[in-house]
Amino acid sequence: MHILLLGATGRVGQRILQQALKDNHAVTALVRSPDKVTAVSDQLTLLRGDACCAADIDAAVRGVDVVISCLGTDGSTVLTAYTSLLIGAMQTHGVSRVVTVGTAGILQSREHPGLLRYEAPDTRRSSTRAAEEHRRAWELLAESDLHWTVVCPTYLPGGEPQGQYRVERDFLPDGGTSITVGDTAAFTYRVACDDEYAGCRVGLAY
Repeated sequence: MHILLLGATGRVGQRILQQALKDNHAVTALVRSPDKVTAVSDQLTLLRGDACCAADIDAAVRGVDVVISCLGTDGSTVLTAYTSLLIGAMQTHGVSRVVTVGTAGILQSREHPGLLRYEAPDTRRSSTRAAEEHRRAWELLAESDLHWTVVCPTYLPGGEPQGQYRVERDFLPDGGTSITVGDTAAFTYRVACDDEYAGCRVGLAY
């Protein structure tokens, strides 16, 4: 399988890159700073570029089988900007499967039906800007004809994969408070290899 990985230098992306190469998949990583990628493999192609540049995204998508994106908000509108470009490039090149890492804030609220978790009156968020960006990116995917999945981890401390966690479609598992970077990466990578959770957000927590 040929994977396009966006966000390969981030906490989750680095782990996905390592596992994909370990499993002998071909990986193309679109990164702004190739020198930050420490992995070395004949299976790895590094492209210097910007996910918000249409030409860079188009070149990166060409010839891949699946896209995994671990890009964050970075305090800007990068998610909404690149998601539109990514959808267009995938449609152009006939690539249908995409898995992104979002936030638990865009899952449905259990206590307040009809609201997302970040919209609920009992939210502890001091700012909703990042959640609003993740929401718009999810909505763009949902409006497309792609086979998309948005992995939505709750609080994300560093740590190795434990291999035991709970998942739930569109909701955060009841009482879930955290999930390590290691398990988030492992789940995201696994989901990208199949269509089990296509067309939904997936809450992830211990």
